[in-house]
Amino acid sequence: MTSTAIAGWAHTRFGKSDSPDLEDLLAEAATGAIAHAGIDPNEIDAVFVGNFNNGFTRQDFPSSLPMQAVPELRFKPATRYENACASGSAAIHAARDFIAAGRGRIALVLGGEKMTACPKEQVGENLLGACYRREEGDIQAGFAGVFGRIAESYFQRFGDQSDALAAIAAKNHRNGVDNPYAQMRRDLGFEFCRRESEKNPIVAGPLKRTDCSLVSDGAASIILTDEDTARALPQAVRFRAAAHVNDFLPLSRRDPTRFEAGERAWAQALAAAGLTLDDLSFVETHDCFTIAELIEYEAMGLVPRGQGARAVLEGITAPDGRLPVNRSGGLKSKGHPVGATGVSMHVMAAMQLTGTAGDMQLPRADLAGIYNMGGAGVANYVSILDRLN
Repeated sequence: MTSTAIAGWAHTRFGKSDSPDLEDLLAEAATGAIAHAGIDPNEIDAVFVGNFNNGFTRQDFPSSLPMQAVPELRFKPATRYENACASGSAAIHAARDFIAAGRGRIALVLGGEKMTACPKEQVGENLLGACYRREEGDIQAGFAGVFGRIAESYFQRFGDQSDALAAIAAKNHRNGVDNPYAQMRRDLGFEFCRRESEKNPIVAGPLKRTDCSLVSDGAASIILTDEDTARALPQAVRFRAAAHVNDFLPLSRRDPTRFEAGERAWAQALAAAGLTLDDLSFVETHDCFTIAELIEYEAMGLVPRGQGARAVLEGITAPDGRLPVNRSGGLKSKGHPVGATGVSMHVMAAMQLTGTAGDMQLPRADLAGIYNMGGAGVANYVSILDRLN
């Protein structure tokens, strides 16, 4: 199997974009990544686009959209990949397989979503497409309602976790201040995140507004190559391992307080890389809701089951902690344009590993772990990255 590496990247600002549609966001990310990698666009062998959509825009066939901005991509194979909130990682995995199979040397991978043009009342309905509608389609508050139920189940089994959820929200908002691409660059503080108020109302179950990720526009892109090609380029970040594990879609078929498929994805990736969690310098994880990040601490093996609160309350996941988590601000602060998220996580990790993360830069950034999740622990992707050049 041919090893793969990230040789260039680009990232738009997340938030409410002035760009009229998804095409402009993808164009900005594509041209930026090609320039950053220092390659001729004619060298690109295939295009992989992660996009969820599900009603956010009328343009539901995005694979060839980058060709308007990069006409050299004409006549190259281009495909859209969808796996709910992990659509970006699905595109990355497909591109890795393409290169590993020897079908090409260089792939352009894009993830993007234009969400804010959609009426607010429809956003929750669109996101519910990532749940099992036969049983969960009538849950109030959209996907927040799904995770509200997960939080309720966790609280019932392991006790009230409100302090831990507020600490996660406060940590990620504090981290997001340093991220120039983040949608919300404000340090909200623990007290604001902990207290229900007019500005921070209950959304679903025990989850408040500060427990929920943001509705966002944005795109991110990477240039993926084989290792030999990457070594000749200015910067490169290698995939030490990658794993993908799916679970049942209905929550009724699973323990909602445990992301069991996420546990398996982490175990597979770490084993393939010949590493343990203690070897990692930092993690970017999928905090679509604060309860998700809490459960993900347990899924990755940072703390035992039922003790996720310890990881944040004891400072383990702080920027100066044993394993910094979401130094980018995560989905909570950076934003969550669904199809872009998985690619964005890889860009954030690549910046850390190459020492180009600016104010976000961690003093130790040798090995990165990434966990991107589609649905409520349904599609689970883990990447382990280190620097090649």
